[in-house]
Amino acid sequence: MSQKLACTVIAQIKSICDKYGNNPGELINILHEAQHTLGYLPMEVQALIAEKLNIPISRVYGVVTFYAFFTMVPKGKHPISICLGTACYVRGSEKILEEFKRTLGIEVGETTPDGKFSLDCLRCVGACGLAPVVMVGEKVYGHLQLADVKRIVKEFSD
Repeated sequence: MSQKLACTVIAQIKSICDKYGNNPGELINILHEAQHTLGYLPMEVQALIAEKLNIPISRVYGVVTFYAFFTMVPKGKHPISICLGTACYVRGSEKILEEFKRTLGIEVGETTPDGKFSLDCLRCVGACGLAPVVMVGEKVYGHLQLADVKRIVKEFSD
């Protein structure tokens, strides 16, 4: 599904590329900044970056799809990430994930229809002593119980 980029978005992406000297060696930094600016990296943005850096779009796409921190799908205003690393998994993160799915009415990789929440999993937050752990944006919640899920969603619903 192709969409047309707004002139302001085109200007922002071109400015980011220019900031890094249109250097293909800065592709990851450019992608990070573009995603931070737009929230995701649709194909149209990838094509524009490829054009500005004078590299094949397949190279840009390859980097975007290789690294888990890049996304081609818009995330919710409050992205929720459930850790499924060993410590969290052993302490019940799978049940926490199921409760988030039930409460939000979405599956992993989806965004709520109102655009408020998106749901993802990750392998390790590096806070194993707090297992099970969930991140909402940059905020970390630890030692979670099933009852905490509704409270967390309510905290970000307003």
